[in-house]
Amino acid sequence: MKILCLGFAMLLAIYAAAQTTSPQKIGHANWEYIFSRLPEYKQIEHELGAFEAQLQNQLKLKSQELDAKYKAYQAMSPDVPDAIRKDREAELAYLQDNIQKFQQEAQLSIQKKQADLINPVLAKVGKAIEAVAIENGFSYIINPQMVSGGDVLLFTDEQYNISNLVLKKLGVDVSKLPSSAAKPH
Repeated sequence: MKILCLGFAMLLAIYAAAQTTSPQKIGHANWEYIFSRLPEYKQIEHELGAFEAQLQNQLKLKSQELDAKYKAYQAMSPDVPDAIRKDREAELAYLQDNIQKFQQEAQLSIQKKQADLINPVLAKVGKAIEAVAIENGFSYIINPQMVSGGDVLLFTDEQYNISNLVLKKLGVDVSKLPSSAAKPH
């Protein structure tokens, strides 16, 4: 009898605890949607484009130099001494290696530049998401694009999507967005 009363008391305590726990509100924010509508987005796009163009121009010059020297090598007469021919081949190999190293370094430079430009904005967006979540009583905010590395539709009810609230918090007038852009996906 004591065991039955103890078991009943435990069930009653669990039920009472479940009744007093308030439901957790979960929302989602589309970071890509938010980021692409910030004024900083166009500036970052412009700076990255200009940076990439500089690197592309430098690569083009290096490639043109290699092409010119290769054509000169091909145009050499057959009676050119082997020492000169080997010297030209070594020069061509060096230029080819130089271009490959430049391409690798350029890719790393682009990634670093992108991170340097984007990270402060992402931090600002993160703080705005946190503020909106607190102001609106959300327990959790999920980024659908980051779940399992792909796009996931978490909610069909837009009342849980805080993306436009975050944009408003960041000072973006969402009423001026094109109608197709006003609804985050």
